[in-house]
Amino acid sequence: MGLSLIEGLTKSLAMTVLSEIGDKTFFAAAILAMRHPRKVVLSGCLLALIVMTILSASLGWAAPNLISRKWTHHVTTLLFFGFGFWSLWEGFTEDGEAEEFAEVEAKLSADWKAEGVSSKDNPKNDDLKKQQRPFLTQFFSPIFLKAFSITFFGEWGDKSQIATIGLASDVNPLGVVFGGIVGQALCTTAAVLGGKSLASQISEKMVALSSGILFLIFGLQSFLSEAENS
Repeated sequence: MGLSLIEGLTKSLAMTVLSEIGDKTFFAAAILAMRHPRKVVLSGCLLALIVMTILSASLGWAAPNLISRKWTHHVTTLLFFGFGFWSLWEGFTEDGEAEEFAEVEAKLSADWKAEGVSSKDNPKNDDLKKQQRPFLTQFFSPIFLKAFSITFFGEWGDKSQIATIGLASDVNPLGVVFGGIVGQALCTTAAVLGGKSLASQISEKMVALSSGILFLIFGLQSFLSEAENS
């Protein structure tokens, strides 16, 4: 149990750090932190990532109870190899170092401009919006909710989420949760504190190649453990 916990934690930590650095949600956190209070952005992004990690690990933990452990192990092995080759392909075919950062920045800037224009055109809308605020905004700041929603829905169905589900079905899910949360906290804190200067210096190509190699190592290890048990 102890070794399984450590294995889950180390694998999840390494996978999370390499998957999240240079990811769209990483860049979104960096850009949001440049325009809004860092503490609010960090708390919103972190909560979303913690919730997503727990949900993904729970799905992975439940999978062997619905399908035989042998089949979940086979699927996990294939996922690791698939994500490994996918990441390597992305790394070798990447054209620009800051393409994804520029894409996220342009999208968020367009949203901010649209919000600014609508409020300028009709200032009365601000009073109406305050009176008709959604239920959650009465307890949480709009910036916190924006950081949470951008991060949560940005991660949903992402490669790292699916890999977390697969990993939790094969090793100790508690270790996967702890490792994932620590990895997410490290990456998000770096994004929020480092801002654009850090995000623009990250080589997306090197991150993709490194994560691809890591996924292939996990896949090979999973395949060899399967062969030994058979």
